[in-house]
Amino acid sequence: MNEAETRAKLIDPTLHQRGWTEDHIRREETAGSIVIIDDQPRKLGKGRVDYILRLRLSETTQPVAVAIIEAKAEYAPPNQGLEQVKRYGKLSNVPFVYSSNGHLFVEYDAFTGKTSKPKTLSQFPTPQDLQARYEQHKGFKLDAEIAKPLLTPYRGGEASRRYYQDAAIRAVFEKIASCYEGNEALRALLSLATGAGKTYIATQILCRIADAGQLRRALFICDRTELRDQASAALKGIFGDDVAVISGKNPQKNARILVATYQTLDVDDSPQPLITDDPPQPPLIRGEKTKQVPLSKGDKGGSNFLVNNYPENYFSHIIIDECHRSAWGKWSLVLTRNPEAVQIGLTATPRKLDTTEDTPEVREDLQITADNVRYFGEPVYEYDIGQGIEDGYLAVCSIHPRNINLDHTGITIEEILARNPVDSITGQPVTEEEIRERYECTSYERRIELPDRVLVMCKDLFSALVQRGKPEQKTVIFCVSDKHADEVAITMNNIYVDWCGQNNRQPLPDYAFKCTAKSSGNDYLPDLKESSRSHFIATTVDLLTTGVDVPPLENIVFFRYMRSPLTFYQMIGRGTRLHPPSGKLMFRVYDYTNATRLFGVEFLTKLSPRKDDKTGNKVKEKGGSYNVESQKIITVEGFDVRISAGQKSILTMVNGETIPVSVEEYRERLGKRLIEEVSNIALFREIWIKPNTRNQLMSILPDGGRSPLVLRAVSELEDYDLFDILGELGYGIQLRTRKQRAEAFEYKQEKWLEMMPEATGKTIKAITAQFAQNGTEELENPKLFQLPMVKKAGGIGALKEFGDPKEILLETKMRLFAA
Repeated sequence: MNEAETRAKLIDPTLHQRGWTEDHIRREETAGSIVIIDDQPRKLGKGRVDYILRLRLSETTQPVAVAIIEAKAEYAPPNQGLEQVKRYGKLSNVPFVYSSNGHLFVEYDAFTGKTSKPKTLSQFPTPQDLQARYEQHKGFKLDAEIAKPLLTPYRGGEASRRYYQDAAIRAVFEKIASCYEGNEALRALLSLATGAGKTYIATQILCRIADAGQLRRALFICDRTELRDQASAALKGIFGDDVAVISGKNPQKNARILVATYQTLDVDDSPQPLITDDPPQPPLIRGEKTKQVPLSKGDKGGSNFLVNNYPENYFSHIIIDECHRSAWGKWSLVLTRNPEAVQIGLTATPRKLDTTEDTPEVREDLQITADNVRYFGEPVYEYDIGQGIEDGYLAVCSIHPRNINLDHTGITIEEILARNPVDSITGQPVTEEEIRERYECTSYERRIELPDRVLVMCKDLFSALVQRGKPEQKTVIFCVSDKHADEVAITMNNIYVDWCGQNNRQPLPDYAFKCTAKSSGNDYLPDLKESSRSHFIATTVDLLTTGVDVPPLENIVFFRYMRSPLTFYQMIGRGTRLHPPSGKLMFRVYDYTNATRLFGVEFLTKLSPRKDDKTGNKVKEKGGSYNVESQKIITVEGFDVRISAGQKSILTMVNGETIPVSVEEYRERLGKRLIEEVSNIALFREIWIKPNTRNQLMSILPDGGRSPLVLRAVSELEDYDLFDILGELGYGIQLRTRKQRAEAFEYKQEKWLEMMPEATGKTIKAITAQFAQNGTEELENPKLFQLPMVKKAGGIGALKEFGDPKEILLETKMRLFAA
């Protein structure tokens, strides 16, 4: 028996006998692959299906997931692939992991870290067995008052939530219940990739706490008005008028749930505990007050909006969004004034970062993450961008490095002086001493302006956009400074206008625009998100790093040197959302400054004190964002700037780690997985012609089944059907475009076509012509026989003259893919 038969005929009956009825079992299915056909999104194949066992205390309570079971073929060892199932168990936040061939099973217990010896399936634990073990290790009873949120059902049911969102919500409730029982501070930290639905998770957490009767007053705090508005809208959808946004003049005390930015609460510049070489530990015991610590220099200890309007412990629950900042920094006063509150931190940055670099930005990032972990504890649940891509919930990331000759070879002081450098503001000549103070390649456009470099980079980027189909693509370019963003926007607009003139096209308005805080960039965000006739290229510095959802965004461009891993991940997060209306399944990163080196290097954050830079000053620079407006900037023209393409790569999961891999390695990984599942081209062809078996195969390929689509896109093989992409990759068949395959069918199957009535033959040729245009899926289009060309040739009636239309169509596909 294969895996499906093992589950249906051997495992399911035994589980039922052991008390695991349908009420205890949930099949969690990931998104799988999505494609756009006829301007409509369609699911290409099913995703991974996890078999989750849940405890249900009564018919009215929410079931609690505690185990995952993986079925193996009857002839396979019961522990085959256990490591992979353990990873799925962690993703589902369940402590018990099982693998079975229908006769024997093995158990991995995440509480103890031990794996059992094989046992007969008749010995499988009952729900009561696992409940007792779960409660023992978690430290609380499921029927206890502190566990009520965990047992409170989702309002409206579970249809809309994703498996990892449920896992994250349960992880928070479990942590808080354990903290209550252990008399510990009520804190939890969640780390989920941008686009994974942190706002949905936060809303559901508050909703279920409220429905459990445990919500008194809640505060949702964030650092951007865009995030505030998103959260407010989501919360009002559940709590209605009981949600209010705090303004600088109105504390909104009549509402039960308040939404605010820390600027509104006036804690941005409020007294902060000083991070010293021996920083104070936050209270770990519930009710214990934070020790008074020295305030930073300049702090006056005065009152502010938060202190004036909300007494200590005013809030019972606090959720901090985008919590990738120091817990003992801007938000510390909100937390320390509410020590009795349940405090939940949300962040999109990974818990594990690593770099061999030692810069002020990296040291600050280390400190920020260390502060979060010190205060909240380790994340109770993590879901990174690589897993989101693999599950099919996030867009695939394709990386296009670009090499700039000047950035590699550098320029000498003599070369600068020979080109008569001037002050970019006054136009006055600058001295050799002033140049030496600013000379390093990472200062290009920050302290030394190179207009030739900007022009060539913009031309190269514009050419890449045109090569992909059109220049009007939603794109964000991260620049060095406000002035640099101005120059890039102007240059991109000029190039676009020239291109339109050369191609007899009318330029669309506001093609490229500066979107920075200084230019009131928030005013342009609606057009960047929604307009299809303007506002395509946004040049920015920091404004679009966090808190802005632009689902149609197709390209992220680095014209700016990056030193901060945390800021880099936030920038990448702008492109991760899928956008079915525009057909977006992937986004591209054009990297002109080697920013993507910050991907995929892993380390555990060190709990180290904040360090000073080499000058003895406290680190103030974040993410390469320097205060350059008051510094002299040198402009130098006349350099020969050239750009060459680097090796393309794709962001994917390798051994549980998200890293970029080369296109060639990506091909090898995909080919290896394909061969493991389907050993030869004949079997592959049989699988491909049937939608159900094809979709099943696609779903188990890397990146949620989208890997063939990604490979076709980055390899610029859009004229080829996925059959040929995979056939060449796994079995070495000759690549044919869809048009070539349809043409080959006509002459290779000439004798077969002559055997049938003339109208039937013409109809089949019309059908293969549809394949030439749109590929395999078009052969399965429900409206295939209503298409004008097919209908004119004879339609479904012509096929009936020769036999069963379904069988004829299946035979046509078999012969088409043998051509």
